[in-house]
Amino acid sequence: MDNHDNGDVSPVARGIQGAASDGGLGFDERPSGPSARPDAAAASSGDETVRPRKRKRRKRRKRKVYLRGPQDAVAAGAAAGGGQAAQPSKPAIQRDQVPVDDGARLSYAALDLGTNNCRLLVAIPTRPGNFRVVDAFSRIVRLGEGLSAEGRLSEAAMDRAVAALQICADKLGQRKPKRMRLIATEACRSAENGADFIARVESETGLALEIIDRQTEARLAVAGCGTLVERGTEGVVLFDIGGGSSEIALVDISRHRTPRLADHIVSWTSLPVGVVSLAERFGGHHVTRESFAAMIDAVSEMLARFDDGGRLTEIAAGGRFHLIGTSGTVTTLAGVHLGLTRYDRRRVDGLWMERDNVDRMIDTLLSWDFEQRKANPCIGADRADLVLAGCAILEAIRRRWPSERLRVADRGLREGMLSEMMAADGVWRRRRMGRGA
Repeated sequence: MDNHDNGDVSPVARGIQGAASDGGLGFDERPSGPSARPDAAAASSGDETVRPRKRKRRKRRKRKVYLRGPQDAVAAGAAAGGGQAAQPSKPAIQRDQVPVDDGARLSYAALDLGTNNCRLLVAIPTRPGNFRVVDAFSRIVRLGEGLSAEGRLSEAAMDRAVAALQICADKLGQRKPKRMRLIATEACRSAENGADFIARVESETGLALEIIDRQTEARLAVAGCGTLVERGTEGVVLFDIGGGSSEIALVDISRHRTPRLADHIVSWTSLPVGVVSLAERFGGHHVTRESFAAMIDAVSEMLARFDDGGRLTEIAAGGRFHLIGTSGTVTTLAGVHLGLTRYDRRRVDGLWMERDNVDRMIDTLLSWDFEQRKANPCIGADRADLVLAGCAILEAIRRRWPSERLRVADRGLREGMLSEMMAADGVWRRRRMGRGA
């Protein structure tokens, strides 16, 4: 299962607003519009003591200005007139949020076509290591539906995916990003007709998708979650529970830590099982405690074959070790744990859950029937038959690497791609050098 999305979400009302505000855990949510300054009139005085301030203001005017909407326009007008205007702490993000200076910050785009979801992010770099999302799209397409039984992508599943990808193509055509990376994962990797589907996508939408291998998928997941690892942490097991596969990376940061968390991966594995394939095998609508235990055992057998060479064993025994989960499974658990009446990414991304919290939430979901799961606003009809399969994978991981804490990440491959592209282009390095000049 990919990161949490509420089905066919509005690109702006949910996608952009949620993705652009995560409490400083990886994206930049600082208001970027001009603010009113009460000393504007004083700065225009002819007094000699004011001249240094005028020179500073001239430098500030060179900064790139972004007008988000009517509220920022009012603030800008007030600043020009010397008046004081109140700015909201979190301005509303408009659909056509574009920089006044078109060449100031060129955008980057990342698309992830998974077994369950089709997701797109378009972002611009901000302060070093961060970026601001300017457009987003997500839709549950269930591309891998029936794949475990037939070995092929079905026509209906491919049609759903192509329809979603056409919307992404339209958005990319409008945004014209400087660089973009478009990937496909397990469904296209393992399907007999995966390559044919990729060719169809390019023919019908113009998008050239890249089928990435499992190691690349694990690395990108880690790269996308780097800012969720706090200082002082010595080891992390990061997992991404997908629709058709689950990637697990062991990260050792007990020594010197570099800015790229992916550089510290010491071992990784990819389990050939995800929420869609596990639910199809054991059933997702009616899940008993017995069938749930059978799912855990099946995943545990796969994990038992993973020889990590004892890496992180000593670190995991200490208190500076934790799990990071980036998938719809953990974000769903977090939403249910918080009692959200509507999924809110800003409250979920970066949330810490203690061992007892996770135990209680899994037990709660097991006690609900399909209709109760479906009625929960953080699960819904699209996930009601998949969420317990995801919980079984999560439980097998927790048994293999016991931890008192789990950090929830509503981010992953797309954020990893964006970070890697921006770093490769040196956008943050150039900005840092420019400030020091």
